[in-house]
Amino acid sequence: MTAAALRGALGFLTRVPVGRSEAAWEAFGRAPWTFPVVGYLVGGLVALPLLAPVPAPTVALAFPLAVYAVTGITHLDGVADLGDAAVVHGTPDDRREVLKDSALGVGGTVALVAVVLGLATAALGLIEAATARNELLTATGIVVAAEVGAKAATATLVCVGDAAHEGLGSALTEGTAPRDALAALALAAPAALLAWPRVLPGVAALLAALATAGLLRRWARRRLGGVSGDVLGATNELARVAALHAGVIAWTRL
Repeated sequence: MTAAALRGALGFLTRVPVGRSEAAWEAFGRAPWTFPVVGYLVGGLVALPLLAPVPAPTVALAFPLAVYAVTGITHLDGVADLGDAAVVHGTPDDRREVLKDSALGVGGTVALVAVVLGLATAALGLIEAATARNELLTATGIVVAAEVGAKAATATLVCVGDAAHEGLGSALTEGTAPRDALAALALAAPAALLAWPRVLPGVAALLAALATAGLLRRWARRRLGGVSGDVLGATNELARVAALHAGVIAWTRL
């Protein structure tokens, strides 16, 4: 069951060609602890551009490309849909109708640009700080901590959120309970030490990711009536950006 859950998590959260079977998906749906476990792997892979002997602007370009080469762009669809829904004036039903519309509006475009730009600028800040301080391992540790934090934030939302309607969101939330978030958080906690000898950046990254999930849960309950697949996808993307920038700030300013 554990192996099947991990395969399902890899299949859902990355482009790795495993875990696409129905059995793996069902095992993953009952195991939110797999989110941060996969986050460690993804974080290590997407941090590789920071190790390349290229100029900082090139790292800034390569980093978001690496993120989506590893994870795919499925979750970005949630960012776009929530961006479009956020600018709708109306009822939760009106906003949920926008989520179903495949057309990309102004709100979604701005949200997508903000996320990609957030990744690029975070990478630029990381590589510049790493070069100036000769602490490249700290930079890569922040990237991994941010990824683990984003996955733990999404897992927590799966465990404590109520689905707005039947779909991907309900398929994940109905198979979990709030207590299941404890395992995901426990597995994510060691990531705070990955920026060693710095500790504050890793802690800041994890807390920022979890805070992002909390804010999105509150917004989704008020504006959409609950959590959906789009909310979960957007949580992953926005929490990653928030965690990266929090880590950079804690490293360079605190």
